[in-house]
Amino acid sequence: MKKEPIFRGVCTALCTPFRETSIDFEAMEEQIERQITAGVAALAVCGTTGENATLTDAEHKRLIRFAVERVRGRIPLIAGTGSNDTAHAIEMSRYAADVGADALLTVTPYYNKTSQEGLYRSFIAIADAVNCPIILYNVPSRTCVDTSPETYARLSEHPNIVGVKEASPSLAKVIKTRRLCADALTVYSGNDDLTLPLLAVGAQGVISVVSNLIPERMCSLYDAWAIGDVEGAAEQQIALEPLMAAMFCEVNPVPVKYAMSLMGLCREDVRLPLCAPDRTNREKIGTLLSEYGLI
Repeated sequence: MKKEPIFRGVCTALCTPFRETSIDFEAMEEQIERQITAGVAALAVCGTTGENATLTDAEHKRLIRFAVERVRGRIPLIAGTGSNDTAHAIEMSRYAADVGADALLTVTPYYNKTSQEGLYRSFIAIADAVNCPIILYNVPSRTCVDTSPETYARLSEHPNIVGVKEASPSLAKVIKTRRLCADALTVYSGNDDLTLPLLAVGAQGVISVVSNLIPERMCSLYDAWAIGDVEGAAEQQIALEPLMAAMFCEVNPVPVKYAMSLMGLCREDVRLPLCAPDRTNREKIGTLLSEYGLI
């Protein structure tokens, strides 16, 4: 079953700007416009980088609707709707589909630590409940569960399950997933530092954290690859490695949000249990931004 990708290229996993205890929708709108102007292929809201875990349901829904209305169909808008409670994921997924999200991003259920069969049944239940494309989100470093290539193959038989954001560090796993699923499941890199290696084995793009800071450069990396300039793409991947690494010197999105604050894009406010980076990492981030010409 061949399925067309939701996007090819760079999708920015947007931060959720806060102003103390509230969402800063003015800053959010500015970020949406900045990203679209930079040429990204898609935008994702309410994911890990968007601090979805500490959004209330009302905030989560309002933010999805706001993003859909501001993007206005210019590029695909992907809404994070996953949960460790399948019924809750279905509720949020139905809402996002109803208000016009172009696709859903559904994370593997965390904390419960279910089996591969449990993962399969959960994702199928969500896919059966909506008429909207779904991108699975596999991030074992956060969820303590890891969807196997064999489970991806089973899930890819569902017409609504079209892709996966793969944020495990295993290139071999992606290769096996591509072999088992072929064009029935589009793979996207969930790790900025593995963007080019995953493109080389058939991924169609990246759902990126660092593109909150440098959307043009991430788009340039992908564009070089797309026209066959492998050397140029490799040069850019290597040149950006220090900045990509720095965005994970503490848990995401703490570093990237602090970096955005230095660039005047939003406040550094994060919600507990997240907190501001320590002094050493603040200095490291500030130095790197200066070296990259971002401040």
